[in-house]
Amino acid sequence: MTALGGQRIIPLATPADSAQADALADGLMLGGLPIVEVALRSDYALAALQRIAARRDIRVGAGTVLDVDQARAAIDAGAQFIVTPGLDATVVQCALDAGIEIVPGVMTPSEVQAARALGLRRVKLFPAGLLGGIEALDALGAVFRDVQFMPSAGVNQANLAEQLRHPSVFAVSGSWMTTTAMLERGADAVATAAAAARSVAEA
Repeated sequence: MTALGGQRIIPLATPADSAQADALADGLMLGGLPIVEVALRSDYALAALQRIAARRDIRVGAGTVLDVDQARAAIDAGAQFIVTPGLDATVVQCALDAGIEIVPGVMTPSEVQAARALGLRRVKLFPAGLLGGIEALDALGAVFRDVQFMPSAGVNQANLAEQLRHPSVFAVSGSWMTTTAMLERGADAVATAAAAARSVAEA
């Protein structure tokens, strides 16, 4: 079992304060998706990660990790996995040295090959929608048959089933369940969206 816990949907969010962090974690738990990737895109994001990690009832990782300093700070805050927008060998090594699973972002065959050379077999296809979505997965999956992808950016409730059915996809990442507007509405709103996504994955 990896740090992602076999989850096929990885909700992505950037809570702005403690109330949103609580709504996020409570809502995902109620909706049956006990995992979240907290994107380090705001001043509060690291504190949100730490607050959620302290609960110990939900897997939490750090996303949008850009450098080694951020990776170390996220790990210190309790991140169980690291997700990056691009491929940086120093960040990968930092996570591996700490025994933390890392899913780096890739766009091109060269980046997939570089990730593979680092010993990785799971990568994030980002931005998946811009790269062609299913067509990109078809092309990359045919070449890198031992690599699995997590599409991110462009994934939503409408195309979720199609993405999850692809043989090269191990999980998807998305924020349609955990937008700022959703977090402001509270845990019940997040739970409803999370449950709808989970039902697609289970089907």
